[in-house]
Amino acid sequence: MKASYHNYVLNFKQASGTSRGIMRHRETWFIIINDKGKVGIGECAVLKGLSIDNYLDYELKLQWVCDQINLGMEILLDNLVEFPSIQFGLETAFLSLQRHDKFELFPSLFTQHKATIPINGLIWMGNQQFMKQQIQDKLEQGFNCIKMKIGAINFATEIALLKSIRKEFSASEIELRVDANGAFTKDNALEKLKILSDLQLHSIEQPIQAKQIDDMALLCEKTPLPIALDEELIGIFSVDKKKEIIDFIKPQFIILKPSLVGGFAGSKQWIQLAEQQGIGWWITSALESNVGLNAIAQWTYTLNNTMPQGLGTGGLFTNNINSPLEVKNGALHYNKKLNWNFKIN
Repeated sequence: MKASYHNYVLNFKQASGTSRGIMRHRETWFIIINDKGKVGIGECAVLKGLSIDNYLDYELKLQWVCDQINLGMEILLDNLVEFPSIQFGLETAFLSLQRHDKFELFPSLFTQHKATIPINGLIWMGNQQFMKQQIQDKLEQGFNCIKMKIGAINFATEIALLKSIRKEFSASEIELRVDANGAFTKDNALEKLKILSDLQLHSIEQPIQAKQIDDMALLCEKTPLPIALDEELIGIFSVDKKKEIIDFIKPQFIILKPSLVGGFAGSKQWIQLAEQQGIGWWITSALESNVGLNAIAQWTYTLNNTMPQGLGTGGLFTNNINSPLEVKNGALHYNKKLNWNFKIN
């Protein structure tokens, strides 16, 4: 068995804004395993500025994985605890290697094109006109769950945009989620949550920066609007520490990005702990190419979570990998009439 890794740079169709800045390109890595003519493909989607494993020696670690590939998945994963994006890529590559169709990782009604996954329509940060146009486009595309990133422009302007949706659509017609990416401060967060709660929102992701455990716990206790932890979960490796975070903060929801929290195995640990406490959860991609998105989507379908998931980012790039994944009527489809075209230089 042999393995190799390959760098790939995804180009955004248009610059995409978050509270951490503007993104125009996104670097990712593919790991490819060859075993007696069979091929397995996985994506190691480290995300600069967010991934805990964004180290200078990341490429050296990828080379080490390739050199030691015959140790097998379990031993390798145990040695990659601090590299969750590589864990995810490795899990996917080994799973791919075992399948007749290397891209159909979890055969289901979804991969048979007989079922879909409801997803949220993502509204990227930008000026008021840009965000308003995105909202209009998502509504016309049939989304009934919209997630808007907030925290980059004037708060009053963001509230006005949300109000404009609520004037036309009730909470039963359109579910609204917001993602602050830690943009609020501990001093103004509760006041802003009260203002947002008047708009009958579903939830807010990460209102304050991660690692302010006491402040986040207090917010989750007093909030009039359900809070979902996102960045707060990144960099927590042990099951005991995960349990400690869940038990102390007591969020209303957690959001799981397999590339950032240790692949499928790491995500399952968080899910089990959340469910023990009656805490809701959903799965979100983290700007992977269609290779990573495909793996996350197929796995997500097997979890039988009926909430809208955060899996609709595949159309953001000009040079994504062609795949059967497509978004229609607010849902992710696996259209088997469309073919994979996995080619890397």
